[in-house]
Amino acid sequence: MKIKADTFIFELINLTKGHIDQAKALYQNKVDKLNWKANDSTWSALECLEHLNRYGDFYLPEIERCIDKSQVAPETYFKPGLLGDYFAKSMLPKEKLNKMKTFKSKNPNGSKLNHSTISRFIEQQEQMLNLLNEAKTINLNKVKTATTLGKLISLRLGDTFRVVINHNIRHLLQAQNALDKAKTQPN
Repeated sequence: MKIKADTFIFELINLTKGHIDQAKALYQNKVDKLNWKANDSTWSALECLEHLNRYGDFYLPEIERCIDKSQVAPETYFKPGLLGDYFAKSMLPKEKLNKMKTFKSKNPNGSKLNHSTISRFIEQQEQMLNLLNEAKTINLNKVKTATTLGKLISLRLGDTFRVVINHNIRHLLQAQNALDKAKTQPN
């Protein structure tokens, strides 16, 4: 896959705007429904967003740091790296949501959460929009970011954007599924 960098950024901006709209729609629900879980090993809708917030706490400052220190002129095209492309695609949900292990520090299971979790998620997505706009002047192929897997594994900036945004797609779907199940439960 090779895509024009400006088209690539435009698509990621649109996805992120959609994520903000999805999160805003969650405000319409009561906290007890947003915290409902089928069992102790599943996540509630708010736990899904808290999980994304915890990843945002790592990736947003890392992306910002890399953009701020970059002095490499942008290229016309973005071409995913082998590892980055694999990670980005693995984040996308399948027809039956494929389970993945998460780091203990990123696992929100059992957290006490409320609407502020949604607010924090929206703030992070607005920060993501700013970073995507700044990235229009950055080389998405040559600028590298660290990952939560450790400093030895780095990804192209464009791949990091894809991984984080695809991760959001995955868990926003999971949050909606949890909320849909919660709505079928008696009060």
